[in-house]
Amino acid sequence: MAGSERLVGIVAGEASGDFLGAHLIAALRARVPNLRFVGIGGPRMEGEGLESWFPMEKLAVRGYVEVLRHFPEIFAIRRKLQRRLLEARPSLFIGVDAPDFNLGLERKLKHAGIPTVHYVSPSLWAWRGGRMSAIAASVSKMLVLFPFEEPLYRDAGVPVAYVGHPLADASPDADPTEAAREQLRLPAARKVIALLPGSRQSEVRYMAPTFVHTARQIAARQAAVHFLVPLVSRETRAIFEEAVYAAGAGDLPLSILFGHAREAIAACDVALVASGTATLEIALARKPMVITYKVPELTYRLMSRMAYLPWIGLPNIIAGEFLVPDILQDEATPENLAQAVLNSLNDPAVNRRLPERLEQIRQLLRQDTATRATDALMPWLQAA
Repeated sequence: MAGSERLVGIVAGEASGDFLGAHLIAALRARVPNLRFVGIGGPRMEGEGLESWFPMEKLAVRGYVEVLRHFPEIFAIRRKLQRRLLEARPSLFIGVDAPDFNLGLERKLKHAGIPTVHYVSPSLWAWRGGRMSAIAASVSKMLVLFPFEEPLYRDAGVPVAYVGHPLADASPDADPTEAAREQLRLPAARKVIALLPGSRQSEVRYMAPTFVHTARQIAARQAAVHFLVPLVSRETRAIFEEAVYAAGAGDLPLSILFGHAREAIAACDVALVASGTATLEIALARKPMVITYKVPELTYRLMSRMAYLPWIGLPNIIAGEFLVPDILQDEATPENLAQAVLNSLNDPAVNRRLPERLEQIRQLLRQDTATRATDALMPWLQAA
């Protein structure tokens, strides 16, 4: 390290973590300008100055069975990364989500005397809490995005700070629908449906056929409809286009967007979305949605045994009730999904009450996350 430069290790494993990591890097650098960030991240984090030692896409694997298939490569990356970080001795290491990758790495670093912070709680509230002892051994502090997570860690004796969610801080107060539709040059007087099949290649490959067949059923039953499909990369776009071709759905009124997820969400009347961070983005835009998810059958059976909440979608978990439909696995047929989307699109009660409940969630999560997260990390950076 040159001069008074301070090194911070940071690792994110997928697009949502890349957003959170970039937001945090920018906030930390604004407070401590001489920080140098190294580790693993995506284009947003690299844009804020991260020196990424390995491609983030290598970590973006979902599900128990799929992780086992890629385990040797992922384990090799973690071993090499661990060696480099132990040699570099950063002032602080921050694991952004990706708990299966980051917690083991954090445990080794913490044992070696390097302070470790995990940013985004593993889903202890969705799965049985057997991870808590491993977390306590791995982290010097946990930063959580949702208020109901804080007491779980405090009761277990794990240092914790609730910092809110940066997506809530960035969400507009005004209704962005009209401006977004003008920006995307959407046909007038159309009902707009956003299709968000996920950000990972494996996720899009698994979800795309169901989304395409659902869109065909909706288009057959709803006049003057237009679909928006924001995808994060050329690879995911190619996967979705292959699903359209395989379904013989080239005549769908559909626009595939490169990025522009926020604009697609702002422009839509309703969204069909794979469970994940995108559900929160839709909630913060106060839009109706239908949440769905499918994984290989063995993965689903393993996950089902551990689940104890009746919901998987973040809006429902935060609210503690079924605000929006959760339709999973075998129930997630094109027929069922199309009916749920059409119900959400055309039900006056949904369109009147749901935005009010989603606005309550937005206000709950608006905590000036950049300031709160930076304040939580400053003791280590000041002591460096």
